[in-house]
Amino acid sequence: MSEQQRQALDALLRSLPRPETQPTPAELRTGFAAAMTRPAPDGVTIRRTALGGRPALELEPAGAADRGLLLYLHGGGYVIGSPDTHTGLAGELAARTGLRTTSVDYRLAPEHPFPAAVDDGLAAYRELLDTGTDPRELVVAGGSAGGGLSIATLLAARQAGLPQPAAVVVFSPWVDLTLSGASMRTKEDADPIFTEADVRAYADLYVGAGDRSHPLASPVFADLTGLPPLLVQVGANEVLLDDAVRLAARAGAADVEATLEIGPGLPHVYQSEHGRLDEADAALDRAARFLSSHLPAPGKAGHVQER
Repeated sequence: MSEQQRQALDALLRSLPRPETQPTPAELRTGFAAAMTRPAPDGVTIRRTALGGRPALELEPAGAADRGLLLYLHGGGYVIGSPDTHTGLAGELAARTGLRTTSVDYRLAPEHPFPAAVDDGLAAYRELLDTGTDPRELVVAGGSAGGGLSIATLLAARQAGLPQPAAVVVFSPWVDLTLSGASMRTKEDADPIFTEADVRAYADLYVGAGDRSHPLASPVFADLTGLPPLLVQVGANEVLLDDAVRLAARAGAADVEATLEIGPGLPHVYQSEHGRLDEADAALDRAARFLSSHLPAPGKAGHVQER
């Protein structure tokens, strides 16, 4: 792993200009799209589709396995981002797992505040099951707010009496909208991207005057019993470090198979630096192996679930 790469990335992130006033959601979305959008890797075919009543992107790697499906939920603080801005990251997971992947364009705040994103995540998950996807062959992944939404979606599915998927992976999950984690303050200087005020601004837009400790808004406060095996990857240099640490701890305490990986000297969702940062590629390889390892061997599960 390259210390030089980590230092260069940190310097680059710190060099980016910060606006003097709070940008509007539209300005945030435009800037995020320009900075973050990367193409899918070679060999991954993309087509526009719909899932759960929302637009979606389907990413299919060359030689996709005839088993397994990945549901991907993008990040962006519940305010910005889309399947298009996360085509690169979702495409990397698709290519490394060999799984057909669907990335959902869930509704964003402030136009659609909490719980709209959770409702959309649940609707997408429910449609996959209703159209014959065996939950034993379904895995879920997401980063940042999409990581929190991944967990919230599975909690909502459990509440609705739906079966859980085979596994879930989250990158730098935002799972505490009350901002009560100590790292929100102790890691502020180390974090080259976010301050506590930045994160609070997104929470204000998503939840407003609502209950920020609601389990579907802040899954770190939820009972995680019954969730599938969980892999949490987070950078040590981010204000959301304690969100990830506490999520893994609560999952483990609830008898959920939980694996926590903390990348030293790494920023928020460092996996998005694939192809430019050795640690990003290695983390994506581990995430892909984790998801694949929890899928049944070919011929061990059908594509039509028993309801």
